[in-house]
Amino acid sequence: MTVHAYAESTSCVQGGALRFHLARASRAPLRGSVLVEDVATDRAVLDAEFTGPVWTLDVSTGWRSSLYRAVFTADEGTCEVYFVVRAARPRSPILLSIPFPTWQAYNRAGIPGESIYWSEQPTRASRVSFDRPGGGPPPERWEEGMIRWLGPAGYDVDYCSALDLHEGRELLSGHRLLMVSGHDEYWSAGMRDSVEEFVRRGGNLAVFSGNTCWWQFRLEDDGRTMVCYRDAVADPMAAVDPALTTVEWSSAPVNRPENGLTGVSFRRGAGTWGPYMRLMHEESYTVRFPEHWVFEGTKLGEGDTFGKGAIGYETDACDFVEQDGVPVATGRDGTPPSFVILATADLRHWHRYGQGGMATMGVFGLGAGTVFTASTVNWGNTLHDPAVDRITRNVLNRLSVRTGGWETIGGADGVGALTVFDSLLYGVTSDGSLLTREVSDQNLRWRPAGTAPALVALATPREATAVHPIGLYGLTADDRLVYRDPGHGWTTLADGPRGGVGLGMVNGELFAAAADGLWLFDPETSAWSLVEAAAGAEAVALTAMNGRLYMADADGRIRTRLPVATPAGWADLCDAGGCTVLTGHAGTLIGTARARPLLRRANFLEAASGEEAALPGQAAPTP
Repeated sequence: MTVHAYAESTSCVQGGALRFHLARASRAPLRGSVLVEDVATDRAVLDAEFTGPVWTLDVSTGWRSSLYRAVFTADEGTCEVYFVVRAARPRSPILLSIPFPTWQAYNRAGIPGESIYWSEQPTRASRVSFDRPGGGPPPERWEEGMIRWLGPAGYDVDYCSALDLHEGRELLSGHRLLMVSGHDEYWSAGMRDSVEEFVRRGGNLAVFSGNTCWWQFRLEDDGRTMVCYRDAVADPMAAVDPALTTVEWSSAPVNRPENGLTGVSFRRGAGTWGPYMRLMHEESYTVRFPEHWVFEGTKLGEGDTFGKGAIGYETDACDFVEQDGVPVATGRDGTPPSFVILATADLRHWHRYGQGGMATMGVFGLGAGTVFTASTVNWGNTLHDPAVDRITRNVLNRLSVRTGGWETIGGADGVGALTVFDSLLYGVTSDGSLLTREVSDQNLRWRPAGTAPALVALATPREATAVHPIGLYGLTADDRLVYRDPGHGWTTLADGPRGGVGLGMVNGELFAAAADGLWLFDPETSAWSLVEAAAGAEAVALTAMNGRLYMADADGRIRTRLPVATPAGWADLCDAGGCTVLTGHAGTLIGTARARPLLRRANFLEAASGEEAALPGQAAPTP
């Protein structure tokens, strides 16, 4: 190579200017040609010449946001410099981050004092500069497949450099979904803080990457020096601000596992390196939750394998146990309790080739947002696989709009009444079986918990009162109010309203829904009084949660009102997802219907229309 070049920044906004610095190894004149190409399409956007040590690129406002490559040529030698063109204004709900910090960390790997690699060599550098050639895609080009797939697949996304996320709150606020892809290993505290805040406020994150957010690094010299000691003893920051020490995110003294952001970690993942890297092409994922929206349209069933080769040379995973044949995250490694395992790959045999472990694809809620993780490096280069293609589309289509709606959390096993008691979900089947399972988004199996009369509704008080002790309350098909004390059988308390379909307990009072309206139970007289006649649409289910009543009606809507003993009207909230059985727990509605799976809805915004539902306390009563 007879010409060397680097850019003053890893990104430039449309309509801006980007300066490149050039040098030659010889004393020959510093001049030559430069070709600028859009990496996603290989389309040339500029063919120019350079003379002297500095060349300035004026980025046209007409250039689309993408990853670009400037190829400088002098005599026989060339030098590539990669950079991102950012959108001047957000155009797409999707923002794709390019992992320049990871590219720079591997730049000149193995050269003493020149690279952060190799990991345990004492001659590795602790500080590297962006003001030098290199820092482009590694030979495996983990990110390239996704970049080239997006456009032809119909996704016009905005791009940014991962360094733009360091102080990226404003940048992220213009988008609905942030994508990371390939090998996004190095994250600064600013990057992580910005992304976590974005998701907690309602943004979404799709991680089509592995070994993600494994090392913390710092930026110095106005962002042009990358600092990563990989060792708390050597890093002077450990004595000043331990949280910024450049070690693995999950290591002391940082103790902030990346699981909190991605749900998974390389700590439990697997790796195969060197001559054994080819083994990754023989591995596949196994489906563990085929009913989940992520697998919609794939025709995959439980236990099916897919994505051969998508398991890259490094994977991420969470600690989990098998419960009745279902993988359940333990949370012992920092994985959030809401993490749902969708697919797994058992790679423990890789201990002979690098690091044995697992790969766990999953999804979870973080604040008001949603995080999906593929947990593997090579996902983007396997998009020719129909299942990988469809899963990717499902994730992008769902998370790039306002999230909401009902999600499948398992099978319903024919339950016709639901309630939550002592953090367990109870259901009663038509044959009189009482079933239970944990309240979880994971597709857990139901377990037998006894017998029950033919119930059409169940309810549980949030706390015991003098007249209503803790336990299971139910309405039977023959219009009786029944009660089950924990550990004991069912007893009849009183008659129920004729044709009861739903039961809700709130603030120590028992409400029932029937075809003719809303009823309130008086424990002193064991009589029911009509609170409000049926208005507009008859109820098909009723539950209570957080001091409110929630009704599913025959029009397929969820309506809500305060639990008062006078007519108050029902405020329209959201669609009922086809549910004719309903219960509530911790801000989430859980429901089902005949021949339907078990569903949950935690966000009451109407995802389809993008309109926010009226606040229940402010909505006008239903006529």
